[in-house]
Amino acid sequence: MSVRNVVFPAGRQALYEQNRYSPAIQSNGFLFVSGQVGSRPDGSPEPDVAQQVRLAFENLNAILAAAGCTFDDVIDVTVFIVDPEKHLETIWPVIHAFWGPAPHPTLTGIGVTWLYGFQFEIKVIAKLPEA
Repeated sequence: MSVRNVVFPAGRQALYEQNRYSPAIQSNGFLFVSGQVGSRPDGSPEPDVAQQVRLAFENLNAILAAAGCTFDDVIDVTVFIVDPEKHLETIWPVIHAFWGPAPHPTLTGIGVTWLYGFQFEIKVIAKLPEA
């Protein structure tokens, strides 16, 4: 069995330990990031949808930074949106603010009915910088 090389963002390790999952794993030159939501420092959902998406990206960017990456290193994105027909016009402009210039990563968008009190979640795979 291989050892999991876990990446923790600063200040949130207790939250991940409490919920028993790793925020990200480095493996074979890639970074696999768990789904990130717009949670406040205590783990509770931000009620404003646009701000929730901003916080999700801020949480994602903290993990990427802890691994020595930026969003420019992201190659694959999956987003989960509760009631996308209702929220997409609010969410999409915020996503673009963090997305950066082309070429963009691949994207899979999935409409869901429940995200533990959140409206948006993003998970990514990034290419780690070469040493």
